[in-house]
Formats: sequence, C-alpha cells, structure tokens
Amino acid sequence: MSLDSFTQSVDKAVSGFFEPIATWLVDVVFYSVPVGGTEVPLIVAWLVVAGLVFTGWFGLVQVRKFKLAVNVVRGKYDEKGSAGEVNHFQALTAAVSGTVGLGNIAGVAVAVSIGGPGATFWMILCGLLGMATKFVEVTLGVKYREVHADGTVSGGPMHYLPKGLAERFGKNGKTLGKVLAVLASFFVLFFGLFGGNLFQVNQSYAQLVSVTGGEDGMVGSSAGALFFGILIAALVGIVLLGGIRSIASVTSKLVPAMAGIYIAACLVVILVNVSAVPTAVSSIIEGAFNPEGVAGGVLGALIVGFKRAAFSNEAGLGSAPIAHSAVKTKHPASEGLVALLEPFIDTVVICTMTALTIVIANPASWAEARAGESIGGVTITSDAFGTVLPWFPYILTIAVMLFAISTVLTWGYYGLKAWTYLFGRSKASEITYKVVYTVVAVAGSLLTLQTLIDMADAVLFMLAVINIIGLYLLAPVVKRELNSFLAFVKKRDAGLDTDEATDGDTDQEPVKTTV
Repeated sequence: MSLDSFTQSVDKAVSGFFEPIATWLVDVVFYSVPVGGTEVPLIVAWLVVAGLVFTGWFGLVQVRKFKLAVNVVRGKYDEKGSAGEVNHFQALTAAVSGTVGLGNIAGVAVAVSIGGPGATFWMILCGLLGMATKFVEVTLGVKYREVHADGTVSGGPMHYLPKGLAERFGKNGKTLGKVLAVLASFFVLFFGLFGGNLFQVNQSYAQLVSVTGGEDGMVGSSAGALFFGILIAALVGIVLLGGIRSIASVTSKLVPAMAGIYIAACLVVILVNVSAVPTAVSSIIEGAFNPEGVAGGVLGALIVGFKRAAFSNEAGLGSAPIAHSAVKTKHPASEGLVALLEPFIDTVVICTMTALTIVIANPASWAEARAGESIGGVTITSDAFGTVLPWFPYILTIAVMLFAISTVLTWGYYGLKAWTYLFGRSKASEITYKVVYTVVAVAGSLLTLQTLIDMADAVLFMLAVINIIGLYLLAPVVKRELNSFLAFVKKRDAGLDTDEATDGDTDQEPVKTTV
C-alpha cells in the first residue's frame, strides 16, 4: 500500500468514527439563536459579555493602565529574586505566539467577506473588550501558580480554578474546582494536539505546496509531505525539550519578526494606495452601522466581527495564563496588565491591518467572495497583497510558516502542562507527551483529520464556559491584586527600592512551591 493510500484510509477511518461525535459537539458548543435576521452563536455572546463585565468591573483598565502595561513589559518594575522562568516580554511573546496564526490572515478575510468592511469595526471593539478578560485570567494564573522545586512553573485554569474556588468557598469550592480542573486539562490537551499542532502544520504545508508548483511541485508528493512533517516535528521537539525558557527564547525573536514582516507588507499596500485610505476607513465605519448586502444588517456585521475577534485572541479561553504564569514577578497583577496587550496586538493591530489591506486593495477575489462564491481566506489576503507585490505569495508563505511554528511551540507547552496535571510530572510522563506531540506534528502534513480539528475548536470553547464562570467568582481576588500592584508602583515611582516597596505590600502572598 502506498503512503497516499494509507493516509487516505486513515483519514476516512478517523472521520467515520468521530464524525457523529464532532457533529453533536459542534452543534452544542456553537449553538446559535436567530436575532434580527442573523444567527448569534451563544458562545460568542458569552465571551463578549465577559469582556463588557470586566471592562466595567475594573474601570476601563485596558485604557487607563495601557501605558503602565507597556512600562511593565519594558522592565521598569522588575524585582530581583522573583520566582519564575521568563521575563515579562518573553511571557508576552510566548502567549502571543499561541494566538497569532492563520486566523489573522485567512479568518479576517472571511470575516470582511461575510460581514463586509463594517465587521472590522466590531472586530476592533471586541478585541478591546477582550483585553479586560485577558487581564483577569492571567492575574489569576500567576496568583495561583505552582513553582516547583526545580524552579519550573505550572499555571493556568487547571490550577487557579481549584485553588481559587477552594480559597473563596471552602470544601464545596474545592470539590467543584477539582472537577473543573480535570475538564480544563483535557480540553487544553485535546486542542493542543489537534488545533494548536496538527491543524497548524497541515495549513502551513498546504500554503507551501501552493507556491511551489502544487501537487506536481517539489514538495507536493507524499514523500515531500512526510519530510516536511519530520522537519517541523524535529524543530518543535528540540525546542520543547528546553521547556518554557527555550520556547520563550525562540518566540521572543520569532513573534516580533513575523509580526514585523507582516505589518510591513500591509503598510506597503496601504501606502501605495494611500489615496484610498479615507474611503476605506469611511466604508468600515459606515459598514458597521449601515452595511449593504450583509445578512442580518448591522447585527450581522457585528456578530461576524465579534466572532472573528473572539476566535483570534482567545481572551477568556484560559489558554494564555499557562504561558504567562511562568513570568518572574512577585505581583500577579503586573503580568495581568502585560497580558491585556495581547488582544491589542493580535486583534486590534494585526487583524485590523489584514482587514484594512483587503478593503483598500479591493482584489477581485474579495468581490467574488462577497457575491457568494466559495473562495479561501488565504487566497483573498494573498490577492490583496498581490495587487502591489506580485511576489507576495512567497512572503505570505514565510509568514504562515512562522505563525504556524510559533503556535505549535506554544501549544506544545500548554499541552505539556495539561498532560502533567493529569498524569504527573515524572520524566517518563513528560517524554511520553513530547513523543506523542511530535508524532502528531508529522501526521499534520499527511492527514487532514478535519473532524478532529472541528472537535478541537469545540472543546477549546467549552473551556471558555467553565473558565469564565471561575473568573466571575474570583474577580474580587483580582481586584485586590491590582490594588496591591498599584500600591507597589506608587512606592517604586516615589524612589523606594524593590525590597522596601515589596515589604510595605501587605497584600502580597508568597507563591506556593511544590515538588
């Protein structure tokens, strides 16, 4: 049996087994209700409402403390002797690398095709609201993290849900928290394997094939696919062996590079068409409140924009706190403030740049997609750049590859923390996970496994349901941590040294250490 025949039979067998489960799960998680002529996914409403609540609860923290967040990233409020593995900038880039991916390129193109230019406005608004949610969950992630005897750190919803609920609600909270922690770990692990790993490798390979001659090109054969998968798996495996320090070292260079390349290309298109910028901005604003040819009118554009933003920045899903928890700090809210920059970078900057580029360039494929033709999002984005840069598909391929590799790396770490929570932190357990993860990466270039990818999206958003319930219940803890850090900042700005400022901070609790 040839490799092609084998992979096709595996795809068919897996799809046949999981398809009924995936169909049911997707229908439940992404259940929509008709409102004003369009369908509103309840999970998107759940995420947006959380952003609204936390924006109000913390008094527009994403606006009022934006400058402070930037100063924290710059290291202005670093403290010597803080537990953790990486600095604020490294933690931020590691987390951003898990959210910035193909969705920023292809997903945005689909959004402005379905929802029109106005979807961009609502996408930006949702990204701004998500900043507050991200602040809350990451503050909790650092607050309830575990620092192990070897100096490594574990954090995320599988830690702050059981610890935080037990602290606030006693025995009943502890029991509920443990159940939620197991579910959270399973959800993170499943998505890590099939959404953060297999899907990313699969899509990056597809883009590589498309610019190298298609299936008849140099990497279009099954042997080429296998080589590509092994190469990616080897790179990922080597970095994973070094843990979060190694991942952060790579992403702290990779994320700025890939974002810089992509944004620079967007700016080239925008500057070449600078005379069209006012018209494009006007169409985005007018389309947000008076869209033409969009199902559901204003609400339709709003839902599409919110959906794209919610799927893009992962605010409220509980994934980012896993990476942020490894930061070196004595004040959990300091990293919460850093984390609120994440949706800003991912959605407000990168997603908006993609949308603006498409609207300004106005490629023929975008018009066709808006007319109802089935055209891939990557094709629309590539065509938009191609109006100015005919060779851009090659640059786009590099961007997709960088986005994919960084996402695979970060989700490899997320999955490891979920795995060790479920199966223990022994050396054998960790090696087993890393072997499984690298094997799945190889499979990503050979198999589509669309059914498992659909399930992965569903289970990740199931995590959002239980995670946000926990965030509501633990919000008062975040409020105390924010006040504690702001008091520290006030003392530091007054000229006190780190030890003196920290000693005066009576609200700060020591990080729990475990073996």
